[in-house]
Amino acid sequence: MPNITKQIADTVTQTGVNTAYGEAVEIDGTTILPVAVGSYMFGAGEGGGGADGTVSGEGSGGGGGGMSLPIGAYVTRDGHTKFEPNLIALLTVGVPFVWVAGRALARVIRALKR
Repeated sequence: MPNITKQIADTVTQTGVNTAYGEAVEIDGTTILPVAVGSYMFGAGEGGGGADGTVSGEGSGGGGGGMSLPIGAYVTRDGHTKFEPNLIALLTVGVPFVWVAGRALARVIRALKR
């Protein structure tokens, strides 16, 4: 089982940059290079157990998953390159941070009032 995990990790390591930056596309003299945040998760396990708490039988398993969130693109027009964000994705990523910051600020204010 550890060999499979190492093989998967080696494969993911080699594809890292290709996950973050897509293929450049040229449309009407404008070059667009998509940018994304990618992550992978893998796990494996072994063991077996009976319903009565005794160890019996064999068991093994594994799984994995990944995700990619498009955060924007580098756009080159007339020799000038700038990053243009995907606002929906940035808002989606930012909502948890804003929520945590609000909760932390409320706790700080409450502590200072005491």
